Amino acid sequence: MKRGTRETLARCIFGSCGALALFAAASVAFYMIVMGIPAIRQVGLEKILFGVRWNPTAAEPEYGIFYIILTSILGTFLAALTGVPLGILTAVYLAELAGRKTAELVRNAVEILAGIPSVIYGLIGIYVLNPAIYRLERKIFAGSGTHRYTGGANLLSASLVLAVMILPTVIHISETAIRAVSPEIRKGSLALGASGIQTIFRCILPGARSGIFAAVVLGVGRAVGEAMAITLVSGGSVNAPFPFQSVRFLTTALVSEMAYAQGLHRQALFTIGLVLFGFIILVNGTADIFSGKGAGK
Repeated sequence: MKRGTRETLARCIFGSCGALALFAAASVAFYMIVMGIPAIRQVGLEKILFGVRWNPTAAEPEYGIFYIILTSILGTFLAALTGVPLGILTAVYLAELAGRKTAELVRNAVEILAGIPSVIYGLIGIYVLNPAIYRLERKIFAGSGTHRYTGGANLLSASLVLAVMILPTVIHISETAIRAVSPEIRKGSLALGASGIQTIFRCILPGARSGIFAAVVLGVGRAVGEAMAITLVSGGSVNAPFPFQSVRFLTTALVSEMAYAQGLHRQALFTIGLVLFGFIILVNGTADIFSGKGAGK
């Protein structure tokens, strides 16, 4: 086979792979829109997005997902509030402070965290985290006549599990961004009399901010799309998202009800999926924007 023919064949194969990926993404988007729109037309967009009661099996069904959306947003925010600082500081330690053997040991541990199935996180949450949160809940609400105890399965537990699950993403990408900062910046800062810690926080982290922000956004995307672990530790009830309330996320609503849903109920679940799909597109688009800015600098 001639060289020119091989080049053409290789280009066709690579182009076909790219077209297949594009077709798959477009097909998923089209399917979600087609399946999610009927419920919006029948129930109404305002009633679905801003209704606070989800009771699809009642005599007069209600399909409000406002609390479910708020739970996903607040739960992801709390997870990021916990996991992002820990992840970034770990990345700084690995890139700037740790010895070679120590860094390798920590990286191996991070890789193990990344490879653990989400259901294992959920099981650990049930048997370790939930009892601890329940003890805390009993102390805080001792004597309360109105609080509904959750047994530890609540928004706080779900957020802590998500915080651990986003750590590998934040650590890996942040470390890569920190290592990409020019060594001249470090040398210049130290030559001007700055300490090592001052150099890290005033020069290196600002220089890596685009990559770090991309790490944060991708970690948030990981949290938004998680289902199995959260199903096990969040309680599963549709309530206002307070830390010690049993709650339901967008993903857990799909997992817990899709198996038996029919008719309009099933269509409403696809609408939830469409909302979730929109969140994922927003997160990934934001990551692409900031990754592009970082690459252009």
